[in-house]
Amino acid sequence: MQLMRNELRNILWLGLLLGGLILAILVGWHQVRTVSPAAASAEVIEQGRQVYADQCASCHGAQLEGQPDWKTPLPSGRLPAPPHDAGGHTWHHPDDILFRIVREGTAAIVGGGYESDMPGFADLLSDAEIRAVLAYIKSTWPERERTYQENVSQPH
Repeated sequence: MQLMRNELRNILWLGLLLGGLILAILVGWHQVRTVSPAAASAEVIEQGRQVYADQCASCHGAQLEGQPDWKTPLPSGRLPAPPHDAGGHTWHHPDDILFRIVREGTAAIVGGGYESDMPGFADLLSDAEIRAVLAYIKSTWPERERTYQENVSQPH
């Protein structure tokens, strides 16, 4: 009887150990899957911060706050520069759209005669600099917004 109890206890411990190992593997796999494949290094983020300060902050704000009343059209009929922080809508868009907006300009992406003060930066910024700016902007978002934006950026 004592021998059966010891064997049963050993089997239970082994089961718990294997269950814990399987759980750890699954959690690790989930973490690897949910980390953005474009997770940026500190160097890239710093480069993006500098490019943002030089090229974007004059309209979108030094703290990514955008222009006041960014949802209300200006007298020209165009919208003010939106914020790029969590209070804006940048994080609602997938990476490819954000990249194209910076590279080609908002009007080129929206089409249909839409007018915007946001120019394209293809002649001024390299693709790597555009990606760095986007990495910097994303690095400032809370986890909820980053996760949402990573999800909408996944191919379907």
